[in-house]
Amino acid sequence: MKILIVTDAWSPQVNGVVTTLGKIGEGLNRLSHEVQFVTPQMFKSIPCPTYPEIRLSLLPYSGISREIERFQPDAIHIATEGPLGMAARRYCLKRKLPFTSAFHTRFAEYVHARIRFPIDLTYRWLRNFHAPSQALMVPTPSVQRELQNRGFSNTVAWTRGVDTRTFVPGARDALAGGRPIFLYVGRVAVEKNIEAFLKLDLPGTKWVVGEGPLRTQLESRYPAVSFAGIKSPAELATCYSAADVFVFPSLTDTFGLVLLEALACGTPVAAFPVLGPIDVIGNSGVGVLHEDLGIACMRALEISRQKARSYAEQFSWQVSVNQFLGHLSPIAQQRAA
Repeated sequence: MKILIVTDAWSPQVNGVVTTLGKIGEGLNRLSHEVQFVTPQMFKSIPCPTYPEIRLSLLPYSGISREIERFQPDAIHIATEGPLGMAARRYCLKRKLPFTSAFHTRFAEYVHARIRFPIDLTYRWLRNFHAPSQALMVPTPSVQRELQNRGFSNTVAWTRGVDTRTFVPGARDALAGGRPIFLYVGRVAVEKNIEAFLKLDLPGTKWVVGEGPLRTQLESRYPAVSFAGIKSPAELATCYSAADVFVFPSLTDTFGLVLLEALACGTPVAAFPVLGPIDVIGNSGVGVLHEDLGIACMRALEISRQKARSYAEQFSWQVSVNQFLGHLSPIAQQRAA
């Protein structure tokens, strides 16, 4: 099958959306499917206001149209709701082509965190965007229930995985500082609620791995915290392995791939009991979910690292690939109908 995936999120961004789509592409290729990504790298773009690491494609409709007509895909998947996603959606509706879409990010909450735009209005727009999709793929049962409660009627489950060959327990000396070592990995941005972690009165050392618009400000505000910037997957594995607890302060993530990466390296998790951690960690005993993040951090120190690793081994990217493939809506079938 020839599969076209349209995404506004792509390298050099480092985030869960980019990682997920990359793993899906690799898995589909291994199954002998031909995959073509349409990304901002193929278009003129500008930096996103307040978040320059994200590029917004300029007037992409003509380019999207040419790419679809050149590739002649058997299925089209729209991964994001940005300029490229909107252009691809417009093309598909105009030509009555079926497509699938995905809910990767709690976009309404992110926009609200940045510019205080009403959450309900953004969800109204998102509901309209995804309504024509043959299947809106969502990462967890909790997110699926939330969207259904907000009037989304086409949701289907699409889980995530972890590369247990890259993310493995290793040497514990990659991060300097007194123990216990508490680690955050992710975007250094307001929507990640990172200050809920940084302001905690915890023993030992705090580390932050990642980049984002708040880094300079937070480095100045929290001089005792070590900031390491972006790391490669192999370097990330050494950071996870060195930490005693992985701290996930986000209140808006739909899944949190970093949770599985940390667990695969044997590092237990401390998080709030919200969407994402509830589904990934739940009652597994490999993390502590608590309304008081400081309590969660301290209790997580008692969790077995072997138990964390064993739990992560249950998550497979192959299962994710198979689910994705099963949800696609082949264009030929739609035309035949």
